[in-house]
Amino acid sequence: MLNPVTPNFEAQLRGILPQAAFKDPAPYLSEPRGRWTGQGLVVAPSSTEEVAAVVKACAQAGVGIVPFSGGTGLVGGQIMPDGPIPVVLSLDRMSRVRAVYPSENVLVCDAGTILADVQKAAEDVDRLFALSLASEGSARIGGLLSTNAGGVNVLRYGNARAQCLGLEVVRPDGTIWQGLSRLRKDNTGYDLRDLFIGAEGTLGIITGAALKLAPRPAKSGTAVMVVKSPAAALDLLALAGKVAGDGVSAFELLGGQGFKFLAEVGPEVKMPFDAVPEWSVLIDLGLAEGQDPLAVLTTLFEVAVEADLVTDGVIAQSEAQRRALWMIRESIPEANRRIGSVSSHDISVPLSVIPEFIARGKTALAALGDFRINCFGHLGDGNLHYNVFPPTGKTRADYEHLRSDVKAIVHDLAHELEGSVSAEHGIGRLKVNDLQHYGDPVKLTMMRAVKDALDPQGIMNPGAVLPPAGV
Repeated sequence: MLNPVTPNFEAQLRGILPQAAFKDPAPYLSEPRGRWTGQGLVVAPSSTEEVAAVVKACAQAGVGIVPFSGGTGLVGGQIMPDGPIPVVLSLDRMSRVRAVYPSENVLVCDAGTILADVQKAAEDVDRLFALSLASEGSARIGGLLSTNAGGVNVLRYGNARAQCLGLEVVRPDGTIWQGLSRLRKDNTGYDLRDLFIGAEGTLGIITGAALKLAPRPAKSGTAVMVVKSPAAALDLLALAGKVAGDGVSAFELLGGQGFKFLAEVGPEVKMPFDAVPEWSVLIDLGLAEGQDPLAVLTTLFEVAVEADLVTDGVIAQSEAQRRALWMIRESIPEANRRIGSVSSHDISVPLSVIPEFIARGKTALAALGDFRINCFGHLGDGNLHYNVFPPTGKTRADYEHLRSDVKAIVHDLAHELEGSVSAEHGIGRLKVNDLQHYGDPVKLTMMRAVKDALDPQGIMNPGAVLPPAGV
């Protein structure tokens, strides 16, 4: 049983940390969807050593710790709404880029570094840090690694896990694992790095990371193409691989409902077509010097039309037009937020069954009630954001009684089709029961063994990913 933060324990921490480390709790006790309000004493250490001192004190007192990175997570991993009052440990005062090694294609930074700042530091040495997502202006590296974030470039560069070489981690007893290796080959036992990536702060606190950089593509190109169906979109993805090779960086499926939401509530963006297509794809290329993205995309469009996959399209003719096309994709989540979903889902299924999932999901939900479905996402890696909304004139409050039924329909179908109920956002607290319900029992047993071995007191992010021991 954990102990709450007491006045005496707070006084102990104030003897460890400077006054600047103690934060107004309000910004740290909410999450983007507004479903939970957290609690806790918020502290923001400025160094790994200060993090270690706080964790050691919490371990000795049996006080829980909720790591807080950028606060952009959508599954409640950064919020502890009930239980003994914890310490909320923010990383926002640990935001240094520690070193850049252009010849090695490596950047080392604090875990509190904002993703956009890492991207800029890589750009300054003519390199690319390829992790990219809508919240990159506020999401921080520690949280992105702790959730193994994906984003739009997974097709080419992989998840956050694939873009990390080494970690520095404060363990639950306050000791520091110095694992900031810049090596690409190191077969000296267990790969401990992969224990902490995706663990959502339940095994320790990531305080630093050695990240992989990549050469910056010399030429970039973007197009939106209207496809006849999700099945045609998959065929177009295969065709894009033939035409552009490994130059395809992103391949995003866009459902027509997303365009309608943008027109209904904003944000204001310029639409690429006069009539809203039922399905379209956003394609992004990154090519080497001497290759012409416009020519490649034109060839792809012509071949796709001939193959009866594509009926219309817009190819960006300038960087401004390219940004405008991407703005559509990046604005859809904000439009979703303004409408207010009954239930949102971050699922993945094998690529070949995506059309079946979309068709069967629509039919099953129609039998439950009248809904609007905004299905979009990273088609190249099988990750769909499958979000269900009330009909026009209704609010999500009108359908709150059906929320669990909607979620069950979507998750049951994803599981039946050998998919995942959490593709890139993690488990947090929102999906703890889902993991217990759909997860392989042997996997869950091994996860519990790892948790108990590394965090026997259960002080690290209590209630996230796994239920408390004995529950």
